[in-house]
Amino acid sequence: MKYLGLGPQKPKVGVFDFTCCEGCELQLANKETTLVDFLSLMEIVNFREISSDKGDDYEIALIEGSISRADEIERLKKIRERAKVLVAIGTCACFGGINSLKNRYPIDEVNREVYGEMPKETLEVKPVKEYVQVDLAIPGCPINKAEVERIIVDVVTKAEIKFPKYPVCVECKQHINTCLFDLGQFCLGPVTQAGCDAVCTSGKMGCLGCRGPFEAPNFEAFFDIAKEKGFSKDYIKERLSFFNAFSEVKDV
Repeated sequence: MKYLGLGPQKPKVGVFDFTCCEGCELQLANKETTLVDFLSLMEIVNFREISSDKGDDYEIALIEGSISRADEIERLKKIRERAKVLVAIGTCACFGGINSLKNRYPIDEVNREVYGEMPKETLEVKPVKEYVQVDLAIPGCPINKAEVERIIVDVVTKAEIKFPKYPVCVECKQHINTCLFDLGQFCLGPVTQAGCDAVCTSGKMGCLGCRGPFEAPNFEAFFDIAKEKGFSKDYIKERLSFFNAFSEVKDV
């Protein structure tokens, strides 16, 4: 019996980073009480944050980071060829992330401004799915470690993989938080997919939408509420574009 092409034995896992800060990998490597049990479900063959081993016989590939160079495209495609399941982890891998902000400017001009006579090879930033097939995408900046552990366990144990179909506002209410709009702050919680446990809003910082839209966001109502609170449409769209996570939503 196989699920996503994986057999019942411990799957071999490789974790790889591209253009990113490696914060999502550090989330996985945090030495917390769940780490030993989590790692016992699989065999890590390539994960430089925790081991110097570099095996190529992985079945599951976890990819962090966006793609911004030609050599990254080649490396990503080779990983995809070897992996039975490829999982994009984190907002950079799923949407392009903060790195995609550079796409707003003429890249050649910015390259010269920063590096002068020694420009670096760089391309327009794109998410992993623009170059290879992605089997699963787990957004977040950084990822929610508990969510990644649960999903990987679901893959290994052949359980149904589920993502929240509701916005961050639901988790905010579960924490009995005061709505940040009522405190004068802008927040994308009403249109952003839950799963982060409302970590930013619980810290009194408005949601920046790193997880992208939930299943059925009502942007018209959201724009109305935000404008009632004094935020212009241009400002709202600017905030929506921060992580490039809403770029495929036609209503925005």
